[in-house]
Amino acid sequence: MPAMKKIFILSFILFFPLLAFTQEEAPGTDTLRKDALNVYMEASSYLKERITFINYVRDRKVADLVIVSTSDRTGSGGREYTMFLEGQGKYKGMIDTLKYASSPDETYEQIRGKQVKTLKMGLVRYIIKTPLAKYLEIDFTEPLSSEVSTDKWNSWVFGTDISMFTHGEALNSDLNLFGGISVSKITDDWKFDLDLDYDYGKEKYIIDDETIFSTRIGKSAEFLLVKSVSDHWSIGGIAEILSSTYYNYDLKIIAMPGIEYNIFPYSESTSRQFRFLYSLGYMYNDYTDSTIYDKEKEGLLAHSFEASYEIIQQWGSIDISANWSNYLRDFSKNRVTLHGNISWRIAKGLSVEAGTRFSFIHDQLNLSKGELSEQEILLDQQEMATSYSYFMYFGFSYTFGSIYNNVVNPRFGNGGGRM
Repeated sequence: MPAMKKIFILSFILFFPLLAFTQEEAPGTDTLRKDALNVYMEASSYLKERITFINYVRDRKVADLVIVSTSDRTGSGGREYTMFLEGQGKYKGMIDTLKYASSPDETYEQIRGKQVKTLKMGLVRYIIKTPLAKYLEIDFTEPLSSEVSTDKWNSWVFGTDISMFTHGEALNSDLNLFGGISVSKITDDWKFDLDLDYDYGKEKYIIDDETIFSTRIGKSAEFLLVKSVSDHWSIGGIAEILSSTYYNYDLKIIAMPGIEYNIFPYSESTSRQFRFLYSLGYMYNDYTDSTIYDKEKEGLLAHSFEASYEIIQQWGSIDISANWSNYLRDFSKNRVTLHGNISWRIAKGLSVEAGTRFSFIHDQLNLSKGELSEQEILLDQQEMATSYSYFMYFGFSYTFGSIYNNVVNPRFGNGGGRM
C-alpha cells in the first residue's frame, strides 16, 4: 500500500503541469479577440509582442488582410522597406502601400521600431471597421517645422569593410583576409557606385609529413555609373580593373557601356520588374601565365544581353534571368547563364521553394597553358576547363493546426536542452 501511495503522488506531480496546460482559459479572458482583424503576413516575435490587437493567421485564404513586404537598397547605404496591404472578404478593394527607410548607422532595434510604427498607422484604416475601433487613440508627438534640413554630404556615402578569419586543426589551417572600400551616390537621376576590394587566402595542409601551402590573392576596382532617362529607360556602364591568381590575370581591364529597358516603371521595382540590358565594350587581358591559346596579353571586343523578370505577390515570388555573352571576333567563344528562383505557397500551410543556376561555358580564354598538378587541382588553386556549371536546390514546408499565431513565449529559447 505505501508503494501504491508513492506511485499515485509521483503520477500527480508529473501530470499536474499537463492538466494545467490543457485547461481552457476562463470565459471573458479576451472577449474582443474573436472580433480582431485576421492578418496574414510574415511577422517576427517582436512585431507580435507590440501589435497585439490583430490575429496573425497562417493561411491567407482566411485572412481579412494580406501583407507582403519587400526591401531595396537606398542611396544612403540603408534600405527602403515597402509593405503592400490588400484587403479580402468584406475588406476587398482596400489596397495600401506603406514605406519606411533606414539609414546605415541605425541599429536593428531602431529599424524594427520603425516597422511597428509604420504598420500600426497602416492598420488604422482596417481596424476602424471592427468593434475594436473604439479603443484606438491617435497622437502626433512632434511639431512640424517649416524648414527643410539639407544634406551636408549631398547624398555621397562612404564605407569600409575589413575582416579576418582563421581556422585550424592538427593537419590543416587557413587564414583569410578581406578589405573593401565603397563610395556611392544614388539619386532619382543618377546612380554611382565604386567598390575597391582585396582578398587574400592562405591554406596549409600536412599530408604524409609533407607540408603543402595554397595561396590565392585577388584585387579589384569596380565602377558603375547609370543615368535615368525615363521611367522605363536607363543608360550607363561599368568599368573594372582586377588581378587574380585564381583566374590567371596579372591585369584585366573592362569597359562596358550599356542601355536598359524596363517594361514596368522603375517606380514599381520593389513588386515587379522586367528588364532588358544590352552592353557592348572592350576588355584588355594581361595574363600571369601563357594561355592555352599561346596568349600573354590581348585586347577583346565583347557584348552581352540580359533579360531579368521578378515579381512579388501574395502567393510568393518568382525571379528569373538569362544572360548571353560572347567575344565579337569569335561567336563560338560564348557563355549562357540561366538563373531562376521560385517561392510558391501552394495551399494552406504548404510552401515550395526551388532554385537553379546553370551556365554553358565556352569562353575560357584565360586558362593557363601549363598542366595543373594533382595538388593544385585538389586545392582549387586555379580555374579549370569546363563546358558547364550548375547549382540547384529544392525544398518544401508544411504546417497545420490552429490558424491563429498571436502568442509569443520565449521561455527556454527556441527549444529544449542541447547535447
